[in-house]
Amino acid sequence: MRVALAGAGAFGIKHLDGLQNIDGVEITSIVSRRLEQAQEVADRYGAVHATTDLNETLARDDVDAVILCTPTQMHAEQSIAAMRAGKHVQVEIPLCDRWQDALAVEAAQRETGLTCMVGHTRRFNPSHQWVHNRIVAGELAISQMDVQTYFFRRTNMNALGAPRSWTDHLLWHHAAHTVDLFQYQTGERVVVANAIEGPKNPNLGIAMDMSIQLQTDGGKICTLSLSFNNEGPLGAYFRYICDNGTYIARYDDLYTGNDEQIDVSKVAVSMNGIELQDREFISAIREGREPNSSVAGVLDCYRVLGELEEQLNSRS
Repeated sequence: MRVALAGAGAFGIKHLDGLQNIDGVEITSIVSRRLEQAQEVADRYGAVHATTDLNETLARDDVDAVILCTPTQMHAEQSIAAMRAGKHVQVEIPLCDRWQDALAVEAAQRETGLTCMVGHTRRFNPSHQWVHNRIVAGELAISQMDVQTYFFRRTNMNALGAPRSWTDHLLWHHAAHTVDLFQYQTGERVVVANAIEGPKNPNLGIAMDMSIQLQTDGGKICTLSLSFNNEGPLGAYFRYICDNGTYIARYDDLYTGNDEQIDVSKVAVSMNGIELQDREFISAIREGREPNSSVAGVLDCYRVLGELEEQLNSRS
């Protein structure tokens, strides 16, 4: 399987590290905004080609699949272009920042029949997989999810502390993790969604604080708090309040409500959620099946985000 990566920033490197652990995968092309960065990363991971032009990569015969870790605003258009060029595609979360674009990507996937997977990593973290497996086995049922997603990003910097060329978004990026995971874990559809946001940052043009409430057609509820103003532990923390226990997921780790760690090392072949996500992508292509977190499988998440954006815009 010959794979290209577009977007050689902090998250792109995580994918390249994960791909190195998967048998039969060769990284052949690296695309980045700066050619010197693309070449440096290509040299480090053994890719034979480096460029600043995604179309150049999509035209290559030695590329079977593309992983897109580019700015959010490019995701939908680039995903469609990759499939039109005959390449399977995994696009990082979020798929898009407009509901209409999500529909367009899903339509392109149906038309081409190629694999199109979206990087909803929470589905693959061993902590969330452990909870999901118990739900599927009938051992747990969620009553409520309470989620905190907190960062400190008052300037436009990435996870490595370098300036970003684009602006991140609490609703379309960080809320997407929880909106999708809530529906995935409950197996139910969100039918009630409410959101409020704090003042917009005058330099970044985005809300720095947000609160979201969700309810499924089966009565399950979720409360999500998000902030780019938080000084303290960073990241996302998921509390599952269930009929048979309370569980707290912190990325790949899992704890009981009493802060006792649960061993999730046997849940999957790796403890790295990004690697597990990439393994699913490669396996789905090889087996000719729909992947977990396919564009069709996560589409309803973007419906909810679109409804929430309309709600927020109507108040502004």
